[in-house]
Amino acid sequence: MNPGAPIRADILVRDLDPKFLARLKSLAKRNGRSLQSEAKSILEAAAGFTAREAAEVARRWRRTFAGRRFSDSAALLRQDRRR
Repeated sequence: MNPGAPIRADILVRDLDPKFLARLKSLAKRNGRSLQSEAKSILEAAAGFTAREAAEVARRWRRTFAGRRFSDSAALLRQDRRR
């Protein structure tokens, strides 16, 4: 084992609702992944940001767009629907 390598762990999730498992399998198939790969992807996405990290990302976006003016998207959508 490489001393500098990150430690990887396995988890076991018991008593999943059969409806949930069926939906998860369907999602995995749609995404072309195995059930394990789909569950891993969902868990990684869910644990991806802490609240503090998410707040920092939001602050960076606000700084990026500070002072810019944007059109009224509702008006643009109404106009597009009339075509």
